Amino acid sequence: MNSEVGGKATKGETLLKCQQNLLRQRDAIAHRMKKLAAKQVELTKKTDAVKEKIKKKYADMKRVLDEDLRITLAQLDTEHEATEKLVEDKIEDCYHLTQELDQELAKISNEVKTNGSDIQVNTKFRISETLKLTDPDLIQTDDFKNDQLLSLTINLLLFIRSQVPVTKKLFQSYASEVVLDADTAHPKLIISPEGDSATYTETWQDVPETPSRFDNTLNVISERGFSDGRHYWEVDVSGKTYWELGLTYPSILRKGREEDCWLGRGKESWCVEYFNGDYTAWYGGVKHELPLLAGRQFTRIGVFCSFPGGLVCFLGADTMTPLHCFSAGTFTDILHQALCPGHDNEGTNWKCLKICDAKRSPPVL
Repeated sequence: MNSEVGGKATKGETLLKCQQNLLRQRDAIAHRMKKLAAKQVELTKKTDAVKEKIKKKYADMKRVLDEDLRITLAQLDTEHEATEKLVEDKIEDCYHLTQELDQELAKISNEVKTNGSDIQVNTKFRISETLKLTDPDLIQTDDFKNDQLLSLTINLLLFIRSQVPVTKKLFQSYASEVVLDADTAHPKLIISPEGDSATYTETWQDVPETPSRFDNTLNVISERGFSDGRHYWEVDVSGKTYWELGLTYPSILRKGREEDCWLGRGKESWCVEYFNGDYTAWYGGVKHELPLLAGRQFTRIGVFCSFPGGLVCFLGADTMTPLHCFSAGTFTDILHQALCPGHDNEGTNWKCLKICDAKRSPPVL
């Protein structure tokens, strides 16, 4: 009897301890949630503060450029006004001489021939001198200085264009080397020996069958993946009418139904697709229409991912125009770059997709 009571007491004590332990854990989790909420507020404040500082710097740049423009135009206006005054003075000289000539013509009929001859000689000399002094070709602006001003302005514009968009410099610092893995490429893709391009062909290539090779969709992924940090890469898509670019876990399906292997159709990959002028973003089989980009063409597409931020971003790298961003939260596996150059699209899509050196992007025009 006593043993039963003791057993019940022991069991009760165990349950009580368990309850107390769970309460402590719940309190710890509640405390963690408060700290996460505070962190969220802190991050928002930090981001807003940085945005405000950057906006002020851009406003300062605008004020500097506006003031420089005002000074430059004022200097040109001053010279123009001086030149205009000179032209007006010459016109006035000619006008006064014309009036005097009219008076001379009125008098000449009343003068004797000898005096008339003297008047004509004197008048001819004055006319010759006036025409010489009022020659329009003698009135010149400082073309050399104007050319220098224009040249300096062009150089300033080129410098500014080389610096903006500033996000270009930031993303270039995250540029990662991409080498395509030919052993993963669909048999109708030709991968360059350097692993930097993929080209569609109607001919089925004589390649070994491997578990990693895509056999139902025109995909290829990179040899190496990454599991931390920030990474950026660019692909030349010029002359293409159909392509898909993205990032994928190694677990993406390689065999089976075609739709299951497409980029962005499962939760293993993210992509942006371009087809005949229209852009769409895909993840988890969900299609995101991008109507604001319809008809726009980019020479290069940039892809950025951030493990700390849980981001997958696609950009028109020519101007760093945002195409679409996915907030992935936490990545659960290694990420590989992935691309699909697309089929021939009725003979309009034979050009390859080529990996670019993202650190040496062409200048923005």
